[in-house]
Amino acid sequence: MTAPLYAAITLGSNSFNMLVAKTDGHQPKIIAKYKRKVRLAEGILADGSLSEEVLLRGLDCLKMFAKMLEKEGVSGDNVAVIATATLRNISNSDDFCRRALTILGHPIEIISGMREAELIYQGMVATTEGEGRRLVIDIGGASTEFIIGDGSRVLLKTSLPIGCVTFNEAFFGSFPFQQLDFDDAKAKVKGILGKQLGELRTLGWHCVVGASGSVQSVVELLNHRNLSSTITLAVLLQLKQEVLAQEDSSMLEIPGLNHERAPTFAAGVSILLALFELLEIEKLHLSGGALREGVLQTLASNL
Repeated sequence: MTAPLYAAITLGSNSFNMLVAKTDGHQPKIIAKYKRKVRLAEGILADGSLSEEVLLRGLDCLKMFAKMLEKEGVSGDNVAVIATATLRNISNSDDFCRRALTILGHPIEIISGMREAELIYQGMVATTEGEGRRLVIDIGGASTEFIIGDGSRVLLKTSLPIGCVTFNEAFFGSFPFQQLDFDDAKAKVKGILGKQLGELRTLGWHCVVGASGSVQSVVELLNHRNLSSTITLAVLLQLKQEVLAQEDSSMLEIPGLNHERAPTFAAGVSILLALFELLEIEKLHLSGGALREGVLQTLASNL
C-alpha cells in the first residue's frame, strides 16, 4: 500500500510555506516545497486590521498552494494549515480565514505563540543534529520565539513581538540607514525581552540554533562567500557596516545577499546583533527545520 501524502502549510508574517511529504521509516520525507514572500505584517493598518491589498496578496498565494495540492495529489483530510503572529493579532483575521476556506477547502488554525514555540522546537529536534541544552531562536516577520530545551524536553519557551517585517517598518523605513537605527532596534529588543533576558541567561545553554529567514539569509551570504556558515558577533558587525555603506536601499551591492531577502535584511541583522549582545551569544548555527517541520511531525504521527 502506498503511503499517503500530507501537507503542512504555514502562514507566517513574512513568508507562506507549504511542505508536501510522505512517511518513510516512521519519519516525514519531504517530496515538494513551495514558498512565497507575502509579508503580511507590512499590511497592518493603524486600526489593527490587515489592508485589503495585502490580504489579497495572501489569498493569491493560497490559490497557488491549492493548485499544488491538487497537482501533488494530497487529500484534503491530510492537510494542516497553521497561522502565526500577524493573523493572531489583526482584527479581521476571521474575514481572511473565511475567504481562505473557499480557496483551500481546509480551515486555518491560528496558533498561540507558545504553541508556535513548541512546534518550532519539535521541528528543530527532528532535523538538526546536536546534544545538550540548546537555545533555539526563530525570528519571524512579527514575532520571535525563544526555546531552551534538552533533547525532546522543553525547559523554557516564549514568544515576543520582535520581527523582521515589523522592525523594518519601525526602524528601517527611510534610507540611508544609520547607526542610530541599529541602536534604536537594540533598545526595543532589550525593552521587549525585559525579565525574560535574565531567565534565559540564568537557565543557560550549550549551543544556539537559529531557525528563521533572517538566519538563513546570513548563512546563504556566508556560503556564497565561501566562508564558515557559523554566525558570530564579528560576522554581524561586518554585515552592519556593509548595510550602512549601501548607496541604494535595494541592498543589491552586498555580495551573496538573496534579492528576495534584501527588503528585511537590515532589520534581521539588527535583531540578531541585539540578541548576540544582550544574550552574550558566541556563535549560532542554522537549524535544519522549524515550524513547518514541526507541523509535519504532528501530521505524520496522526496518520
